[in-house]
Amino acid sequence: MDRAIRPLVIFAAFIGSLAVGLLVMMWAMGSLKTVTAPAAIGGPFQLVDQAGQTVSEQNLKGKPTLIFFGFTHCPDVCPTSLFEISEVLKAMGSDADKVNAWFVSVDPERDTAAAMKDYLSSFDPHLKGLTGDPADVAKVLSAYRVYARKVPLKDGDYTMDHTALIYLMDRDGHFVAPFNLKRTPEEAAKDLKRYL
Repeated sequence: MDRAIRPLVIFAAFIGSLAVGLLVMMWAMGSLKTVTAPAAIGGPFQLVDQAGQTVSEQNLKGKPTLIFFGFTHCPDVCPTSLFEISEVLKAMGSDADKVNAWFVSVDPERDTAAAMKDYLSSFDPHLKGLTGDPADVAKVLSAYRVYARKVPLKDGDYTMDHTALIYLMDRDGHFVAPFNLKRTPEEAAKDLKRYL
C-alpha cells in the first residue's frame, strides 16, 4: 500500500469505528428511538349541519372533502377563507356536487344550527355548516388537531383564536394535506378535481 494512502485508511477506519461505537452507545442509552408515523388527522365524530341533520365521519366517504374550522363572529380570516372556498366551488362547475365542503364551528356556544344557516347564506350553497354541543365539537377539534381558544375582549365579549387551515380529505375520509387557496380558483379547482 502506498505510504501516503496508508495513514488516510487508518484514519478513516478509526472515524468509522468511532461512529459505530457512538451509535451503539446512544442505542444502549435509549437516545435512538424508532421513528413513528405522524399522528393521524380525522376520526369518528357526530355533529349537526345548519338544517339540523346529523353528520358523521361516514359522510366523508365517497367524495373528497374540504373542511375549514372557524366561527361566525370571526372578523376576517373565516369570511375570507369561506369566500375563497366558494370561488373554488364555483370554478368547479357541476363537479362541485361531487365535493363535500364543511365549515366546522370552533364556537358552539354562539354558533347554533340557525346561526350557521344565516351566516352561510352569503357563500356558495355547497358549503355546509357543522356545529354541536361543546363536548362533541371538542372531540372533532382533537381528532383534527385543531387549536381553538376563547380570547376575552375588553367589552366582556370574546373572540376565538384558532387554526386556519383548509383540510383536504380524500374519498375514503383520510387526510391528504392542507388545501392551498393562495392561487387562482381555477388552479385550485383543477387540483381538487384530481381527487374526484
